[in-house]
Amino acid sequence: MKALRRGGLDYIDQADFMEHDSFAHFDAWRRDSGRRLVLLSTRAAHSAYAATFTGPDVLLIGRESAGVPDAVAGTADLSIRIPMRQGLRSLNMATAASLVLGEALRQTGRFETLT
Repeated sequence: MKALRRGGLDYIDQADFMEHDSFAHFDAWRRDSGRRLVLLSTRAAHSAYAATFTGPDVLLIGRESAGVPDAVAGTADLSIRIPMRQGLRSLNMATAASLVLGEALRQTGRFETLT
């Protein structure tokens, strides 16, 4: 948690955290809450920019080196990827998460509107 707080800088106080003691407990919580699990994966067939996001979606990003375990990926309601030009390596986890989170926030009206 200390590293998370350090990385969150001045924005950490704006976030709500809930820690689960296992993936099974997390998965039960999100299903009971009516939340869709959206997985970012280089193996996904669907573009993140063609996806329709909803307010209660939970975005899941795995490790850069290995992604998420197959058992975890199998629980995702939607798997998406960031389209990349053929032959390029995938983006790092923080950059990919930022792009997809930004798109989800835009679609759900959670960004401040500048006029």
